[in-house]
Amino acid sequence: MGNPTKGGGVEHASYTTKFGSLASFDKGGVDLINDDARHYAFSNIFEVASKSQPWEKVAVAKNFEYVLEVVRAEGTSPWSTAAHDQFAVCMDGAITVELVKLADSPLADDAEGSVTLGGEPEGARMGKIHLRHGHQALLPAGSAYRFVTAHPSVLMIQTIAGPETQFRWAEICQTV
Repeated sequence: MGNPTKGGGVEHASYTTKFGSLASFDKGGVDLINDDARHYAFSNIFEVASKSQPWEKVAVAKNFEYVLEVVRAEGTSPWSTAAHDQFAVCMDGAITVELVKLADSPLADDAEGSVTLGGEPEGARMGKIHLRHGHQALLPAGSAYRFVTAHPSVLMIQTIAGPETQFRWAEICQTV
């Protein structure tokens, strides 16, 4: 409820939201009360992206087979596909998503995670999506997609862990 003030009102805590970016972020952390830091994974997506190579897919959260991957976006990515829907959120910068409906998918229907395609995909062009900070795009199953950006940017992709998902828990977990 808060603390009463002289005027009979309630005193409220004041918080300021600060949006991070690849160029400016705070490391952050977890305040533990009577527990062990080894039980938690806590990372700053911008810190992870700042230490990643362009287009690496680094898991920062996992729930069963589902992951949130952070991707440092620079230039033009290779074409990728997945047998399941994925969602990409632009966390920093501006990114264009190019989509192609694949004529023939190279993946089994039960394949998990995204896979890089070799070369240009064959199929009908589906269009482009222009993302800015906070915008989300659906990456539909059975389509090929690539990302294009003029400046280093950050993507977060909700997907299923796959062969290209990198797990770097030892590098991104708080241990103290």
